[in-house]
Amino acid sequence: MRWSVTCFRTSAGAGGARVFRVRSNSNSGENREAAVQCPGCAVVSNRVHSTYGRRPADTPVGDRPALIKLTVRRLYCENMRCSRRTFAEQVDGLTVRYSRRTPAARRFLEAVAVALAGRAGSRLAAALHTRVSRSTLLRAVMALPDPAWAVPRVLGVDDFATRRGQHYGTVLIDCETGQPLDLLPGRDAATLADWLREHPGSESICRDRGGSYADGARTGAPNAIQVADRFHLWQNLGTAVERSVRRHHDCLTKFAVRDDGLTNDAVADQADAEKEMSPIEARIRERHATVHALPAQGHGIREIARELHMGGNTVRRTARAAVPEESLSGRRQPRPSQLDPYKPHLDKRWAVGFTNAIHPHAELQELGYRGSYQTISDYLRPRRRRIRVVTPAPPGVRQITGWMMRHPEHLGDEERRQFTTVLAQCPELGALHRHVRTFAEILTTRSGQHLKDWDAVVQGLTTCWNSGPVEGRVNHIKMIKRQMFGRAKLPLLRKRVLLTAAQGSYRRQA
Repeated sequence: MRWSVTCFRTSAGAGGARVFRVRSNSNSGENREAAVQCPGCAVVSNRVHSTYGRRPADTPVGDRPALIKLTVRRLYCENMRCSRRTFAEQVDGLTVRYSRRTPAARRFLEAVAVALAGRAGSRLAAALHTRVSRSTLLRAVMALPDPAWAVPRVLGVDDFATRRGQHYGTVLIDCETGQPLDLLPGRDAATLADWLREHPGSESICRDRGGSYADGARTGAPNAIQVADRFHLWQNLGTAVERSVRRHHDCLTKFAVRDDGLTNDAVADQADAEKEMSPIEARIRERHATVHALPAQGHGIREIARELHMGGNTVRRTARAAVPEESLSGRRQPRPSQLDPYKPHLDKRWAVGFTNAIHPHAELQELGYRGSYQTISDYLRPRRRRIRVVTPAPPGVRQITGWMMRHPEHLGDEERRQFTTVLAQCPELGALHRHVRTFAEILTTRSGQHLKDWDAVVQGLTTCWNSGPVEGRVNHIKMIKRQMFGRAKLPLLRKRVLLTAAQGSYRRQA
């Protein structure tokens, strides 16, 4: 039967909806004689019982919602044994039994529901001029069939968190295609073993180093080859290396080496021998030494001022100062102070071992000093200050572990120098580093044939299979779980993971 569609707008339409009227191209007599199969028994009938109107919603057209006005027939079933007495005819592409939307509108909402689920999908549908509740979208997702798949030759197994630290599940994928197969509640051995018994045929199982998955694979698929993932092997090695470095970290603290080659003890002795000076004082002392050295080489005042970018008077004043302290007071000479007659006495008392100005102030008062305590403290302050030498902290456990686990070519010059010093100071760590590099070479070249009693590890170090695709699928699960704010139960999470992965594969194939 052929139909024609006429579009017109009505004022009664909500929001100025476009209304489409569908009618048959054939005359009314031929239309009444058109035979339709009964959906119950498939017997053809053309005896009309009655007609009625349907108004299925369609996808938006021209930024406006669309509503189809359709007149369909109800016919008698000619088969007396059929349980149906009457049935309604359906228009291909426009109507479905018990549906108030066209197949195109239903597919549109299913795609929205798979991509965004309930509330977010409802908001997007409203922006696209389709009013639908979040519950309807969730029912549409759960009604969709799971994507078809065959038992994989190489099965990937890993766990994921539905609620981190509390509830976990197991994801199973086809390592050759990356397609997720199922999401199981729990991550114990019995769950995996039951699934493998229901779906036999996998030749290899890629898993992490968890004992539960090893037991489940051994119980559910005893003939399958287990492959330990290389990433998890390297991760476990890093954990063991960190424990070993932590045991030997105490022997590194006393060998901390500065950039200038001094040890902590030498730096402490140097700190006790030198006085602290401010940056201005250090600059004045350096300038005094430079200015006094250049005239001896035959340079004049103007030449020195030009080369040092200094004023001529500053060069002359610095050259006349016999010691740097004469330049520290600035351009002006210090004013006379009540403390001047008592400074020699203070110098003697300081040499004896006074560390503050309390006792010198009391003694000077007995000698006739009438000045303040602050004047004495200011005079003695430069003598009390020492150089604050902050030695670099020794490399931490995590830092040494990182140097040991990284490829030597990826270390910077300073990191390589410090790491070499650490290994030279601790022979045990040097031996550990050699073992790590040997295992890294086995891991990179996949040459672990000589390892014994580690079947899964040998397979992981000699074959091309690993759990990389499974880890990628776990990230996909995390994205969908966070999109639903972590409130979705496992059935909805499972359905969306399977369907979104199938849609992605279809787009890649297209």
